[in-house]
Amino acid sequence: MLVKTFGSAVYGVEAITITVEVNELGGSEYYIVGLPDSAVKESLQRVDSAIKTNGYFMPRRKLVVNLAPADIRKSGTAFDLPIAIGILAATEQIRHPEKLPGYVLMGELNLDGSIQPIKGALPIALTARKDGFKGLVLPAQNCLEAGIVEGLDVFGVGHINEVIGFFSESPVLQPVKVQAREAFQQAQSDFEFDFSEVRGQEDIKRALEIAAAGGHNAILIGPPGAGKTMLAKRLPGILPPLTLQEALETTKIYSVAGKLPAHSTLVAGRPFRSPHHSISDIALVGGGGNPQPGEISLAHNGILFLDELPEFKRNVLEVMRQPMEDRKVTISRARISVDFPSSFMLVASINPCPCGFYNHPDRECVCPPGAVQKYLNKISGPLLDRIDLHVEVTPVPFSDLADQRQEESSAQIRRRVIAAREVQARRYGQQPGIYCNAQMSSKLLRKVCLIDAAGRQLLKNAMEKLHLSARAYDRILKVSRTIADLAGSENIQPSHLAEAIQYRSLDREGWGGR
Repeated sequence: MLVKTFGSAVYGVEAITITVEVNELGGSEYYIVGLPDSAVKESLQRVDSAIKTNGYFMPRRKLVVNLAPADIRKSGTAFDLPIAIGILAATEQIRHPEKLPGYVLMGELNLDGSIQPIKGALPIALTARKDGFKGLVLPAQNCLEAGIVEGLDVFGVGHINEVIGFFSESPVLQPVKVQAREAFQQAQSDFEFDFSEVRGQEDIKRALEIAAAGGHNAILIGPPGAGKTMLAKRLPGILPPLTLQEALETTKIYSVAGKLPAHSTLVAGRPFRSPHHSISDIALVGGGGNPQPGEISLAHNGILFLDELPEFKRNVLEVMRQPMEDRKVTISRARISVDFPSSFMLVASINPCPCGFYNHPDRECVCPPGAVQKYLNKISGPLLDRIDLHVEVTPVPFSDLADQRQEESSAQIRRRVIAAREVQARRYGQQPGIYCNAQMSSKLLRKVCLIDAAGRQLLKNAMEKLHLSARAYDRILKVSRTIADLAGSENIQPSHLAEAIQYRSLDREGWGGR
């Protein structure tokens, strides 16, 4: 008897519906065809044990399982459940096989029939709804994640007997109900770190406020203990809250990567990823035989923080250049090419030299001649050009540390950032894919960032003195546009340009001979 069940395969952050065809024929061998990998081929052993352990039987005749379309590589263990239910239906051990075409089934089977969680439940649910399925049956650990998709019944199961009962008797399973919007709204203001805990550093807070308001990349330069990491960790608290669409995009990435906590729904807060400097280029941008998202995609709609930037391998840093511009990364293999989104804010920190005290106000640098330049040259010029703000972080004096006055909270700064982002949302409402000043194209820059004669002269002098590149020129204009938005100014004033120019520290003379 030929029976069809349905599963789903995840490629990138999207899913494709897979038809699992099971046919019992004359002979005595079991076959899985349709470009399965080793994990899929091994599923017959898990399925055999799960079926027999629970009092059912495997056919003694030839069994062919086809995963269609057959020209797409199938990988992973999540096809165990649709294969097992297909075998039981083909051997007439399920009473109502006519119900099978309405549901997508996914789950890894243990030998006793219990069901393990899978990766990519959210994109699978979205594809099931798009393809017109009535419901989705998957492991209980993934049901809240998939349950946020409206218009699709999602059933969480923990054992194969529950699935068999669902298709054999009157349904005892109830679709999960998820109040995703309520939980999403509650998590918008839940932050571990707050700027009210930071004493002094008003100029650094101002720079990070500008970065958050315009979505700009930033690099923090300062000696050890000056507070670079502490300040960076508080940056998510002043970013605008995720929209529901952004939360769905981010959750899909975490779901595909298997990094979504069990029994969770949406990723409600902006990601903050801080990989160690020993990370490889593949782990950073993504890849592998079955392409998986890397750290830059896990930081999508959030922040990628690279602490001690010169300690990262140069080839690792260089592979970020194109994703930073395109806001996506393409992983190409012989049989498949997948895109992962990577629209992130890059925030990095560096010591000014190997000993950490170059340009320090109180302590003397002990590095030998040429060491500072060699240290800073580990970061290429093209990468630095893609960083909008170079922020010098100086040690906090004792008077600021001992000051008992109340510092400005993240919530107060966030309100100003949100107001500036709303101005940008109105400005770029007719520009698809552009949501903040940092994403402006060069063509749009000429329309939006108009400056007067005094501003042009100021910028001309800065370009000539600092030997800035054309990309740095664009960065200054974008940052000055953000400063004007924070000030509520329709036009860019010379004072806005002057503040933007001062955030090009590493372009100035005195930094290691640059």
